[in-house]
Amino acid sequence: MQKPILLVVLAMLLTQVAYADEVEVSYKTFYSHVKKLDNEDTQALQFAFGFKHVGTGELCTINKARISTQKVQLPLTVTAENRFTIQSEKALSLADAFVVIDFKEPSNQCDISVQLETKPEFLKAEYTFEEMQFIYEQYEAFFNEMGSFLSFMMPTVKGLMFQFSDQDLREATKTGEMVNAGTLMLDDEWFERKKGLKLQTIPLRITAMASK
Repeated sequence: MQKPILLVVLAMLLTQVAYADEVEVSYKTFYSHVKKLDNEDTQALQFAFGFKHVGTGELCTINKARISTQKVQLPLTVTAENRFTIQSEKALSLADAFVVIDFKEPSNQCDISVQLETKPEFLKAEYTFEEMQFIYEQYEAFFNEMGSFLSFMMPTVKGLMFQFSDQDLREATKTGEMVNAGTLMLDDEWFERKKGLKLQTIPLRITAMASK
């Protein structure tokens, strides 16, 4: 009985290997984004990179990722959401480094997805109004800088959006705002009240509410 079982296990392993797909993407592709945040006006922000499946719209599963040069291999931390961040290093760009990504799905079904969000150190349960305003102004500075030549094409910040790990989360904050479907939206009208924010749950990320 052991031989058939062994063959079944081996067949399963071969099937898993067949679906795995490793690709190399030039570091410069990511550097062109992250270098835009190399200033004090956007110090609270980061780009999180992922790859969306062209068929489902969901993020492709990343088994592992690393930065690769002829001399070093630098592992990247991949989140449970299948996104990763990359440091801004001109030396890596000059060294023609690659970002090597090991996908569960075939790589030709995965297109790059770039998300602008607040860095993890700015995620907490309580904020003063000044802290909220600081984050708001970081996004405002980014869009203003990007739209300095083509302002009519760039979105305008209209508030902040807090997203939580539980997409079904529905609860009131300690300051009276309402979280619905795992999201809390604070528009310009909220900011006009100049008050702080106290959450019951630490958010997963903060992004900008923007419109053209």
